[in-house]
Amino acid sequence: MRVLALLLAATLAGCALLRPDAGEVLQVQDIVGASVRAANAAPDEQRRRLTQGQKAFAVAPSDENRLRLGALLATLPAPWRDDTQAAGLLEPLAARRPDSPFAELARMLAVSIAERQKLALEVRAAELRVQAAELRSQTANLRAEAAERREAASTERADTLHRQVEALKAIERSILEREERRRKSQR
Repeated sequence: MRVLALLLAATLAGCALLRPDAGEVLQVQDIVGASVRAANAAPDEQRRRLTQGQKAFAVAPSDENRLRLGALLATLPAPWRDDTQAAGLLEPLAARRPDSPFAELARMLAVSIAERQKLALEVRAAELRVQAAELRSQTANLRAEAAERREAASTERADTLHRQVEALKAIERSILEREERRRKSQR
């Protein structure tokens, strides 16, 4: 068993000589695997893993811990996801080390975050357009109701005026009839 462990260590050391970033490749695989497992875990476990990532980055703000925390913040579901903080962690890493596996993963996650934020903005813009259309519809309904009230008030005023005119005509007829009777009685 010991011989097998020594053989494995020698093989890994040889691979590292052939590919200098082999250690980062393994770390990236570990970070991706841990992020996927955390995303599929129960909410309490998600919170626990995020807290661990935050503590690890606070204690040792290495590129690995930066990428690990950024990946968690980018892949966990709400309420643990924080795209703004994740982008803040990932963008400097991608810019500082453009040819490394860390930088490639950081760029991929940053692009994913940017697309998610763009989609969220488009959804919000669509919601605002719907709200604006609803407000325009409500305004049109209110205007129609106001026009109906004005029409009803106009009709009521016209009816009132018509009754007043008829009452005045009746009074005038009554006066004319009285005068006619007075004239007839004076003759």
